Amino acid sequence: MAFDINGRCSWTNSLCMSDLCWGLTAQSSMVNPKVPRRPTLFYRPIQPSDLEILEQIHGDLFPIRYESEFFQNVVNGREIVSWAAVDRSRPNGKSDELVGFVTARIVLAKESEIADVLRYDSSKSDQTLVYILTLGVVEAYRNCGIASSLIRKVIKYASSIPTCQAVYLHVISYNNPAIHLYQKMSFTCIRRLQGFYLINGQHYDSYLFVYYVNGGRSPCSPLELVTSMVGYMRSGFKTVTAKLYKNEDRKVPKWSKCKETHSLISTQNKRNLNAECGGCDCV
Repeated sequence: MAFDINGRCSWTNSLCMSDLCWGLTAQSSMVNPKVPRRPTLFYRPIQPSDLEILEQIHGDLFPIRYESEFFQNVVNGREIVSWAAVDRSRPNGKSDELVGFVTARIVLAKESEIADVLRYDSSKSDQTLVYILTLGVVEAYRNCGIASSLIRKVIKYASSIPTCQAVYLHVISYNNPAIHLYQKMSFTCIRRLQGFYLINGQHYDSYLFVYYVNGGRSPCSPLELVTSMVGYMRSGFKTVTAKLYKNEDRKVPKWSKCKETHSLISTQNKRNLNAECGGCDCV
C-alpha cells in the first residue's frame, strides 16, 4: 500500500467493494452486461490463467490503476490469498471466467493498525489477522449474493488458522452499500479515519471494520467496562468503610471521658473522613 507524505492511503488496494460498489456504470468488456438466467456460481482460488480478466475487472471497478506486481502476487499466491466466483453456466467457453473476486493477506496482529482494539496476548508473536485487500463483482452479476459468499470464504479461511484473531478491512465513507453489507454480516465498525484515501488528488475518509474469529475480541466491551468499574468502586468503598470504622474504634475510647477533648475527637474523625473520601474521589 502506498501513502502520501501525510501518511494517507494513496491507492485503493484496501478499498472493499460490495455488490453495489461505487455506483459505477463501467463494465468489463469481457462480461455480458445482462444475465437473463440464474447463474450457476462456483468458487475457487484465483489462478495464473485469470490474470487478464482480473486486471480488466480491477480497471473497470476501481478509480485508480494497480501495479502489475499486485496482480502477479494475486494469481501466483505470493503472500496473498484469493477466491474467484465463476458462472459455470456461461456459454462460449467462459464458464470459468471471473465474475467476482476477493483478495486478502495475513498480517501479524502486533504490527497491524488494530492492535490497540484487539484483546490478544502480546507475548505471543505468532498471533495474526486477515486483511481484506480488494473485493469486487462485475455489474452483470451484482445482487446475486456473490460478495457475501466471498466474504464468508475469507471468514472461514481466517477461522481455520488457530492464531488468527480477526478479519478486518477499510471501506470508503460514502460507499453505503458496502457499509450496509459489512454490518449485515456482523462486522463491527471500530473507527473512522480522516482523509485516509487520496483519489485523484482528493481525500476521503475511511471506516475500519472488524470481524472477530477464534475467540478474538475487543479489549473491553461496554458491559464489561461498566461491570469492572462498579466492582472497583464497591471494593474501594468497602476498604474506605473498614478504615473509618477501625480509626473510630481506636480513637473513641482514648478520650471518651473527657468533655473538653470531645471536639478534638470530632475534628480528628472529620479529618480522617475527608482524607479517605478524597482518595475515593480520585478513584
